[in-house]
Amino acid sequence: MKGVLLVNLGSPQSPEVKDVKTYLNEFLMDGNVIDIPYLIRLFLVRGIIVPNRAKHSASLYQKIWTEEGSPLITNSEQLTQKVKANLNMPLALAMRYGEPSVKTGFSELKEAGVDEVLVVPLYPQYAMSTTLTVMEEVERVQLSYYPQMKTSFLPAFYNQKEYVTAMANSIRQTMEEVKPAHLLFSYHGIPERHLKKTDPTGSHCLKTETCCSTPSKAHHTCYRHQCIQTTELIAKELGLTQGSYSNSYQSRLGKDPWMQPYTTDRIKELAANGIKNLAVVTPAFVSDCLETIEEIGMEAKVDFMEAGGESFTRIACLNASDEWVAVLSKWVENSSFFKEAY
Repeated sequence: MKGVLLVNLGSPQSPEVKDVKTYLNEFLMDGNVIDIPYLIRLFLVRGIIVPNRAKHSASLYQKIWTEEGSPLITNSEQLTQKVKANLNMPLALAMRYGEPSVKTGFSELKEAGVDEVLVVPLYPQYAMSTTLTVMEEVERVQLSYYPQMKTSFLPAFYNQKEYVTAMANSIRQTMEEVKPAHLLFSYHGIPERHLKKTDPTGSHCLKTETCCSTPSKAHHTCYRHQCIQTTELIAKELGLTQGSYSNSYQSRLGKDPWMQPYTTDRIKELAANGIKNLAVVTPAFVSDCLETIEEIGMEAKVDFMEAGGESFTRIACLNASDEWVAVLSKWVENSSFFKEAY
């Protein structure tokens, strides 16, 4: 029997410091997130980053926590329940970090009689710190605990027509209400070295200023190219004109070179250039979470207003919208629809 496992990033069990520490330790000790030798990573994460960041991170989670719990978890659960209601096959939810774990998800599907699992990483664009780490964790769990079960993966869907249309429709609804002078597409940033590591040619990514627009098989796993394509496809669907939208990258950690421009800098630049009414959308996320609600909806808004802006709108993620539920349901029922596969 076939079944589906949706996998999202994860969240602390609570906004308390002890739970945030547990979550940060698991997340940041992933070699696909901080890709340095294990012992150095261990010292850096457990000796410096987590002790210094846990209290502050907990205060941020406290700002967005709801009565139901973590927004990322509750949004993912709502999506799972709605998709499950549309399917004639078992479906489970897992988080790469925290609970429910990937092993818990496999166990749930196994108990339902599943022996073939379609894994859906809930990330539109491919990156080693998102898609790849999910694939590796799934492989580890499957080989260690469920060797008799078969697995396959739904590829990155940044350029799929249904996803682009769903995003455009969601954005359009908000833009018709607030009529922004500029639409900023803010993606979660990654270190530039990650782009080079996921380049299968070893000679394309970041080698020229036009690498993302020059055809290459590297684009299949290039996060930067896929972010740029996401923006251009959505902008075309919306009929946006050049100059009325732009890209930026948020959530930088550490001092190494990350993808640019940084969202904080871009927002201030837009305000300085006379943009008074700004809307920001976050297409690297399908579920609202700390990075969208707090970092964009709160911190970025303050940055923009202090720089001279007058109106700031955060456009919500797809979450469990009816159109996104219908799209995802179609994909998992007809996974052969995708021509590409990892």
